[in-house]
Amino acid sequence: MTPSPIILCEKLKKNYGRVQALRGVDLEVLPGEIFGFLGPNGAGKTTAIRCMLDLIRPNGGSLRVLGLDPQKEPLEVRRRVSYLPGELHMYENMSVEGLMKYLNSIRGNRIDWSGVRRLAERLDLDLKLLIKNLSKGNKQKVGVLQALMHRAELLLLDEPTSGLDPLVQQEVLRIIAEARQGGATVFFSSHILSEVQAIAGRVAIIRQGVVVEVA
Repeated sequence: MTPSPIILCEKLKKNYGRVQALRGVDLEVLPGEIFGFLGPNGAGKTTAIRCMLDLIRPNGGSLRVLGLDPQKEPLEVRRRVSYLPGELHMYENMSVEGLMKYLNSIRGNRIDWSGVRRLAERLDLDLKLLIKNLSKGNKQKVGVLQALMHRAELLLLDEPTSGLDPLVQQEVLRIIAEARQGGATVFFSSHILSEVQAIAGRVAIIRQGVVVEVA
């Protein structure tokens, strides 16, 4: 018996005025897989992910995440999902550790701090530094850390290796693969073919708001 999809998009559409960002996207992501969402900048990858979290509302089609309708049960969806946005905005005057503790408190203080420190060490990220003093690459590491520390059922990662040096990129891909081995389902967007090939079991290729191939 085929398991129920973790993500199911059918004819998903989203317009920004006259611009058609999504023009009938069909996607099915199964439990326990790493699913790559490959396409150039502006293809609709970020828009689709934001619809999955009810951060924006589609104009048509249907969408289920973890069997739930994000528009009807957005809080339950977000409780069970970890999200790395493509454009991450953080409290600049907090330390990395302070930000992680704040985010942990929102999640009910369930984080294993020894695991957070091990992740930070693997990413070569100093938890004591202030966010405002970090480089772009180190801010991206903070985003990766906050997304992966919760051990959520579903990881929605928008360009997770953006701005990272090659060695850290490879480490992030290893960590994502380990999350999948730990039971998570991973949906991540990228415009880098080799990155998707390295860890994804399946990939959807999107161009101009349409999925042109799933392989």
